[in-house]
Amino acid sequence: MKKLSYNQTPIEIGPIVSGSFEQYLNENFPNSKKVVIVDENTHDFCLEFMITSFPELTDAEIMLIPNGEENKVLEVCYQIWEALREYEITRNDVVINLGGGVITDMGGFIASVFKRGVPFINVPTSLLAMVDASIGGKTGIDLGGYKNLLGTFTNPERIYVDSSFLSTLPEEELWNGYAEMLKHALISSRSHWSELVKVVDVEDLLNEEMIVASMEVKIGFVEKDLLEKDCRKLLNFGHTIGHAIEGYLLDKSPIGHGHAVALGLWLESFISFKRNVLSTDDFKAIEKTILEKFNMVYLDPDHFNELIQIARNDKKNNEGSIKGILIRLIGECEIDSVFEEAELVSSFNYMNGKLSLLN
Repeated sequence: MKKLSYNQTPIEIGPIVSGSFEQYLNENFPNSKKVVIVDENTHDFCLEFMITSFPELTDAEIMLIPNGEENKVLEVCYQIWEALREYEITRNDVVINLGGGVITDMGGFIASVFKRGVPFINVPTSLLAMVDASIGGKTGIDLGGYKNLLGTFTNPERIYVDSSFLSTLPEEELWNGYAEMLKHALISSRSHWSELVKVVDVEDLLNEEMIVASMEVKIGFVEKDLLEKDCRKLLNFGHTIGHAIEGYLLDKSPIGHGHAVALGLWLESFISFKRNVLSTDDFKAIEKTILEKFNMVYLDPDHFNELIQIARNDKKNNEGSIKGILIRLIGECEIDSVFEEAELVSSFNYMNGKLSLLN
């Protein structure tokens, strides 16, 4: 059993049945109500395992949220809050978020504001949630197509990472997690990048050592800058453009968050390359790795203004500027760079041009 922590939040990596989960519930919530928040996937593939493994969850209230980013909205939260009120949940009870990034983001937000804060535990079941979303205390939901505009910084009581849950995932979801792992390497370590580029198929992503290495990158930035005032902003690499693409496609032909981030990593690297900040060799290495694993998407030039508007409304911006991350070399980036609209358009056109060559 591997143990990590950040800001006094313990994280256990290993089979959840062999860890402290049951003991923790018995010692801290012996007579409390338990609420388990799941989506349709974790309801079907993970919930029964948890309930049969832990008698403490036999009488838990199950809150089912529909699959998909499009349901990570205030209207769904309202329904869950109403249910929590009807079940008379108090701050002495506990919420268990069993799912991927949408569930840990959304469940954490729901718990953090209900009665000014109900304790919650994250049990991430996707690779993306394990290495990124469940760690760091960020909770959030979307507003009007804009990612995570509503949220809090609230740490879970505990995080339990059991890689056996990954066997329930489709390949696409594992690649979504891989995108965040690539991001961690690009902002921190060329050697970690060198290990990740060896990944050939999804079986390689089940390597627990590789998962832990990525988690440790995230934890390192969070511990230095819990409220994202400085270096933690590096974890937003790829997200300025990635969120714009994800939001733009949400009501058209949605793609996964990790997929969007991967495209964002590539196009923000392209901007760095065009500014002569990033070398040709490093840019080509990033481009090759991402395009081997992730499909490009076509962005209609008639809708570039919509994409730019989404980027402009990103929560990271200030002073009327679109803020992003420039990469200087693999393993070293800089925060608070201003992206000009023309640079974003150039990156969109670059992807469209690459895509047209394949057709």
